[in-house]
Amino acid sequence: MTTDVLVLGSGGAALAAAVTAADAGRKVLVLERDTRLGGTSAISGGALWIPLSRQARAGGFSDSLDDVRTYLRHVLADTYRPDIIDVFLENAPKALAFLEDHTDLKYTVRALSPDYYPDLPGATKSGRALEMSEFDGKELGAHFELLRPPPPAFMGFGGMMVNRIDIGHFINMRRSPKSCVHLAKLATRFFIDRLRYSRGTRLVIGNAMVAALLKAALARGVVFKLQMETTSFLAGADGAVNGVVARGVDGREFEIHASDGVVLGTGGLSRRPGVLVDRPGTHDDHLTMAAPNADGTMIGLAERQLHAKVGGPLLSNFYWAPMSEMAHPDGTRETFPHIVTDRAKPGIIAVTDRGERFVNEGNSYHRFVQAMLEEQRRGVSRFYLIADRRALNRYGLGLVRPRPGGHRRFLANGYLIRAATIADLARRLDINARGLEATIAEFNRNARQGVDPGFRRGENAYDRSMGDAAARHPSLAPVEQPPFYAVKIVTGDLGSAKGLMTDGQARVLRTDGSIIPRLYAVGTDMNSPMGGSYPGAGIVLGTGLTFGYVAARAIVEAL
Repeated sequence: MTTDVLVLGSGGAALAAAVTAADAGRKVLVLERDTRLGGTSAISGGALWIPLSRQARAGGFSDSLDDVRTYLRHVLADTYRPDIIDVFLENAPKALAFLEDHTDLKYTVRALSPDYYPDLPGATKSGRALEMSEFDGKELGAHFELLRPPPPAFMGFGGMMVNRIDIGHFINMRRSPKSCVHLAKLATRFFIDRLRYSRGTRLVIGNAMVAALLKAALARGVVFKLQMETTSFLAGADGAVNGVVARGVDGREFEIHASDGVVLGTGGLSRRPGVLVDRPGTHDDHLTMAAPNADGTMIGLAERQLHAKVGGPLLSNFYWAPMSEMAHPDGTRETFPHIVTDRAKPGIIAVTDRGERFVNEGNSYHRFVQAMLEEQRRGVSRFYLIADRRALNRYGLGLVRPRPGGHRRFLANGYLIRAATIADLARRLDINARGLEATIAEFNRNARQGVDPGFRRGENAYDRSMGDAAARHPSLAPVEQPPFYAVKIVTGDLGSAKGLMTDGQARVLRTDGSIIPRLYAVGTDMNSPMGGSYPGAGIVLGTGLTFGYVAARAIVEAL
């Protein structure tokens, strides 16, 4: 096979590169190991962290390059790379504008989405995080069924996608006729869709983003080959990458020659064998939301065959999020990332197996797990989210839906633990009862006054934005209405930050710092442009789409 540009992987960053190169007239071939397209991006929240976008400017949001750089310097500390950050800040608005103008991708600024470190200099309450609009999956034709669906926990009725706005309506459905009408419309469309499709065709969040890019790629003649596993690089005498050798599902091998460049966007190394070495401080119960084939194969191959440099100065090797898991009767397991729906809501707290709180529950998911890792270094082995009846009914807890969702099957298999008193709950969780009672009593005394002296929950804009604006206090309420409930949580990751070191054009570097000609890395195959930190919502996809665009432009402009 021959092509101009070869892209490995089909997530957001890879598709951004494919669309950009194809729009410039290049012949593009995409290889995907999986049976589905979209990678981890297809099951993500779909947000983009892109400062100074045209949407933000049109909306009158106050921001500046100086403020963004100031904020990032404080968050990234010694991992701040001016060469990478300057390229990102210059090209992120251009990349988004290009993709929106040439695809069905459409983003809007979140009305309120504070940066994850809201008290640091340069942080903003809104203007940098953008939300993906809806996309009609029917626009993909037969390719709709090749798009990776979100996990069942992310969908209603087993196949109806919902976004942050829909979740808000679900929480308020018993109090708001407007919310009831909104949900009724969604349900009606879903049930009509199910007459013809395997799931609802109203796509939102990351699934919508991937679908819009996929449609644009197909319209530009990009060829997709699924179930193709790359086994080696084709390298010239000068060290330049000229293509790859790939094996199909039938075992046949092909030499695929790429005259202009090869782009790696295969999803990082979260599932790499021996990955515990990259996750010091985590335990065997750690979970990941990364796509099944995000096993670092291409990162390792580039390291071994081409002497590519893997990793660099990073604050974390992964993008963290707390998670829980439920085992189904058929043996399958379902993972839930505790990102939006529960931790920061009034009436819910997090405790260790010592019965003690250890973190501001309203912190970003990345910071929350950093606190879990610190506790595990001190000997803690288990963590739980605890809610009273009122909080569970209103917000749910992990996989457990808010009322009118049923709880019986979650109680039956042990995912959800219920007890009439805090002391009984402690005994069921094998936690010191007196310790847990004392922790909750102290929390309740302070929550009634709307304060949290120990962890300052609810004192910053991010905490409050993740709470419940309709509640008496957006972040705090006593845990006092029996029965009481708990779900065990563990450390988890949304993807890897450790990847192939690149320059500002996404060109992969060798261990000696030289450039490997015609080899590019984007998304989580690229060592984190943000130094393994998590400054705000959409930072992974924001940098992924940007450097996908940058890599493709570098390939095109090099000719």
